[in-house]
Amino acid sequence: MITSSANGQIKNMLLLKKKAKERNARDVFLVEGIKMFREVPKDRLQKVFVSAGFYEKPEHKALLQGLEFEVVSDAVFDSISDTRTPQGIICVVRQFHYRLEDLTKCASGQPPLCMILENLQDPGNLGTIFRTAEGAGVTGILLSRDCVDLYNPKVIRSTMGSVYRMPFYYAENFYQVIEQWKQQGIGLYAAHLKGKNTYDKEDYRKPSAFLIGNESQGLTDQAAGLSDHYIRIPMSGQVESLNAAIASAVLMYEARRQRG
Repeated sequence: MITSSANGQIKNMLLLKKKAKERNARDVFLVEGIKMFREVPKDRLQKVFVSAGFYEKPEHKALLQGLEFEVVSDAVFDSISDTRTPQGIICVVRQFHYRLEDLTKCASGQPPLCMILENLQDPGNLGTIFRTAEGAGVTGILLSRDCVDLYNPKVIRSTMGSVYRMPFYYAENFYQVIEQWKQQGIGLYAAHLKGKNTYDKEDYRKPSAFLIGNESQGLTDQAAGLSDHYIRIPMSGQVESLNAAIASAVLMYEARRQRG
């Protein structure tokens, strides 16, 4: 059992929790919680760390059979956990690497439906968009390089497992990719306060992508200018716009509704 926070493995876990540079250098990320552990693709699972309290339960020991794991004292486990009430299990998982073309593939035969995210900064927003995108049948998510790191532990937790299944791509040439999609016939719809039509007046049964901008600034003029249509979500009262994740959900589920 590991009982000291000075242990080399624990120091490495702390670095992986805090630093994106470290996660990328090692090509791994951390996953916490029993649900996320159960859903990890086994070919990507590198190692598991469990608290002493977690390991005491016979049903938990059975879950770990055949896996490489370390038992950690409860106090030390709390130091590597990113939650206030740790569930007692953290996994080291290999990162995913998708190609740009993976984002527009659809096994169901439906046309592609994508999200284009520019400069999102809130971990909870990004994770929630991934989770909602899976539920709404989105085929892939394109992100600008300035978006929050998907492998931030708070983002991972918010995805509730969708990070394992939703194709994504951080584009260095973000605006070029959007232009490329436009030339390929993907309809581009920018969520924008200047939208002429409300979101439910457009047809998303063809290949489509929604552009969502930064939480406080919205889309840049460059990104918005590449879209085919500005669309808006009607507001009552003095509210000007919705949270980025909520707005994304409204748009994604309208596309799902239209597609049946």
